[in-house]
Amino acid sequence: METDRAPLRLILGGASGPAPRRDPDSPAPHAGGIALRSAATGPRPVPRNAIERLNSVRLLSLDACGRVLDWMSWQDAACLYARDAVAWTLGEPCLRVHGGTSRLTGEQSVLDLPPIIAARGHARASALDPTPALTNAALFARDSYLCLYCGQHFSRPHLTRDHVQPVSKGGRDIWENVVSACFSCNSRKGNRTPQQAHMPLLAVPYRPSWVEHLILSNRNILADQMTFLRSQLPKNTRLVT
Repeated sequence: METDRAPLRLILGGASGPAPRRDPDSPAPHAGGIALRSAATGPRPVPRNAIERLNSVRLLSLDACGRVLDWMSWQDAACLYARDAVAWTLGEPCLRVHGGTSRLTGEQSVLDLPPIIAARGHARASALDPTPALTNAALFARDSYLCLYCGQHFSRPHLTRDHVQPVSKGGRDIWENVVSACFSCNSRKGNRTPQQAHMPLLAVPYRPSWVEHLILSNRNILADQMTFLRSQLPKNTRLVT
């Protein structure tokens, strides 16, 4: 299967602006099915990192009532269309998928995928607003990659998960009891509470809602998706979008 995409506007974790599109008059693409055309150099294969970036784009999945479910890949979205399971969509197409060639017409099938897709049917109550999995990646994203003791910004490899109430003193490994901490602050705090260590927290830890979690877990959110997700955020959200 070959893929191409329309211009994407990235909100988080990447530069915005139009992406090159494949020229339909260019020669057949190289292995991998994708080629870009430059006015200066003509057709050229898409670099592997560009293909990886394309595959990193996630489409927002909703149920028929418009309730947010999860992110999905373009492959999963294409399967929804193949099963005629799409109820409605939002946003301008952001990905173009080229399928097989019809034996009857000789034409290749083309599917334009929008950034937000609602599937037929209704989600089970247990599938709505589930508790986000507590992972270091999600935790560091919640805390904006800051050490909540010294306030310094760190890259992911230089952050740790600190239990505000130490586990050895009955603290639990839950969202409301963990914060991002640099190695130095975590070591200095040791097996003590912030009060005992005289290291006050810069923010109170909290459990993000499912919508907040989806925003935190995706660095390539498209403009239409972000607009929709913002409208679904709880009124008391602490998330800065």
